[in-house]
Amino acid sequence: MAGGKGRIGFLINPIAGMGGPVGLKGTDGLAEKAIAMGARPRAMERARACLDHLSREKDAIHFLTASGSMGESSLKECGLDYEVVYSPFPVTSSMDTIGTCQAFLDKGADLILFCGGDGTARDVAGIAGSTPILGIPAGVKMHSGVFAASPQAAADLAMRFLKKELNLRETEIVDVDEELYRAGILQTRLYLLAKTPYLPVLVSEKKRIYSSVQEDEFKDQIALFASEFMRDGSAYIIGAGTTTSRIADVLGIKKTLLGVDVVQDGRLLIRDASEEELLGLLDRVKSVKIILSPIGAQGFIIGRGSQQISAALLRRVGLDNLIIISTPHKLAEIPYLLVDTGDEDLDVALAGKRQVVTGYRIAQMKETLAASRLKAL
Repeated sequence: MAGGKGRIGFLINPIAGMGGPVGLKGTDGLAEKAIAMGARPRAMERARACLDHLSREKDAIHFLTASGSMGESSLKECGLDYEVVYSPFPVTSSMDTIGTCQAFLDKGADLILFCGGDGTARDVAGIAGSTPILGIPAGVKMHSGVFAASPQAAADLAMRFLKKELNLRETEIVDVDEELYRAGILQTRLYLLAKTPYLPVLVSEKKRIYSSVQEDEFKDQIALFASEFMRDGSAYIIGAGTTTSRIADVLGIKKTLLGVDVVQDGRLLIRDASEEELLGLLDRVKSVKIILSPIGAQGFIIGRGSQQISAALLRRVGLDNLIIISTPHKLAEIPYLLVDTGDEDLDVALAGKRQVVTGYRIAQMKETLAASRLKAL
């Protein structure tokens, strides 16, 4: 404790999430390529959204952090009480994350709050030991169970933990092989277990993949129906996943399983599209629609895994042109759908009852919530 204040070790992975909008499906080792493709840093924006909420309790928190873009700049902007305990190299790497976390432990941090994705979670958990960790979601991939549902939820969880209102739970730190991931193969591996503050609703569950004969039958039904309504001449932006991929199979098109593709009149217009390519499409095509499927167990339809489908794109396409598909079993396992575009006003506009196609000419209504507005049960 510092003068009776709780100690939070706070760090940002400055390059986290940069690869998503440009279609790289990860940023590890590809930061320079992402920048060359037009990517811009987004982690500091996500961290700032969390710190803005924590600033309401600023008199109760003493932050430990790294200098510059790894934490100090954001804390200074928010007027929060902090001390720099580590100075990273000019070009940051995982070694800086590890070095910063070791400094947090040496200074007696009560909690490590980090902003990044699964790669950052692995680095943090690898050094944290028994010290609890909590992730502000900012990466391309967030399969681990230490991430809050939103930056705002991370602030709520951190503050409740310092006030001793929450228990800890042990959860899995998982990550994917990025080379295989970029090749369209999702191979998830368990790396570590970590302790994290937990409260239902505010913490994202570990991603779950559903597989059964019945699931495949429903995917076929959904795909057949989609192949029919997609004959209207519109260009269809199709998000990642096995359910959306089945549509391409029915159309005889080779889709990227983990990327975003565009189809019109049974033809593949753009394969593995970036946000820039999708925005450019809107200047050429009169009618554009988006097909998405929620992430298993987590419920996110926007904001995880397919950052190419950005807030700017959604606003231009129009919210009425968003089509959600899911098998009944997967949908039943999700209490509600979640959106986290980074634009709170847009998230609120997307919220409410939304129709989900669950079979051939069959649909269900499902409540959709803005992740930034989630409240504890």
